[in-house]
Amino acid sequence: MRKTLQYLDKGLYLVENSLIVLILGTMVLLAFLQVVLRNFFSTGILWGDIFLRHLVLWVGFIGASLATREKKHINIDVLTRILPKRFVPLVQIVVDSITVIVAYVLMKAAWRMVVFEKEGGSELFAGLPVWIFQLIIPIGFGLIGFRFLLHILQNGLNLIAPATDSTDKTESAP
Repeated sequence: MRKTLQYLDKGLYLVENSLIVLILGTMVLLAFLQVVLRNFFSTGILWGDIFLRHLVLWVGFIGASLATREKKHINIDVLTRILPKRFVPLVQIVVDSITVIVAYVLMKAAWRMVVFEKEGGSELFAGLPVWIFQLIIPIGFGLIGFRFLLHILQNGLNLIAPATDSTDKTESAP
């Protein structure tokens, strides 16, 4: 079970990392091109700025999932600091379970927004519909929820049978 969780985590990490590199590279090149075109040719790419804004959304959600993987997301850990160490994994499971529920609710709401946008038929640029670029919102909340679900399973396994060596830790980068 631990190996399966590690495999899922590592695969998702590789996909997210590749996407973030690709998107950031595209953003840098497009922003640079916009600056050059504006400063030297008094023109620009009409759709460039709106496209960059949507790419920021993508980087934000993928980055949030990666931060969740590394447990570097924003959290309030008052209980884990005042409770005895033996209760920390159990408290973490409860907190992560609530977070999964919240991420699911946000994912469903974001999905409804994307569906409404699709029905509205608005375009971002060049005939591309806005909803395609907004898909990252429900996908992002789904990824974050999935990451917390992996944390729950990992903590549950650690409660049942603690890991014996450092290779069983899924939070380390590949």
